Amino acid sequence: MNESSRSTSILFTVGLGVVLVLGLACTAYLISDSWGAGYAVVNGVVGTLVSLLALMRGADRFRTAVAGVTVAALAVVVSRVAELPQEPGPVTGLALAVLVGSAVRTLPARTAAAIGAGGLLVVVGSWLSARDNQGGFTAVTLLDALGWLAAVTAGLTLRAASARQRPATVPAPSPWSRPTRAR
Repeated sequence: MNESSRSTSILFTVGLGVVLVLGLACTAYLISDSWGAGYAVVNGVVGTLVSLLALMRGADRFRTAVAGVTVAALAVVVSRVAELPQEPGPVTGLALAVLVGSAVRTLPARTAAAIGAGGLLVVVGSWLSARDNQGGFTAVTLLDALGWLAAVTAGLTLRAASARQRPATVPAPSPWSRPTRAR
């Protein structure tokens, strides 16, 4: 990684961190006012865990993405069983989108597809976990779906751009060809 792309990566991560912290604080305030402090803590813990994973994604993109999808999926199940509001919340959805997009961009194709499918399952679970009177079509479901779609689209676009920038590999000489001599 050259110096320019490293600086850009650091700036993106710092900016993402600021957005996630502000989002967590704003969400905690809004949720504690409507659903109470107990649910604000649950949502805050889930959001913080997935946000930290998103900020640490450079260390191990596979493990952080799997952990993020797992935490978000568990939050969806808990929200449905405990009759809490839909999960993943907006901040968790954003952090999960960063993890999925990063995985799709950098991991081997089959692994990236599995992470993308896991993210889609979280979105479907979010839709299914909506309160019965909402029919699943809520702002949370819409944000989760748009975040997943943007993550996969960005990941595939950046993956294709990276593939075009890589120098073409020179095929190894065939064992049946005659060696060439330097003149």
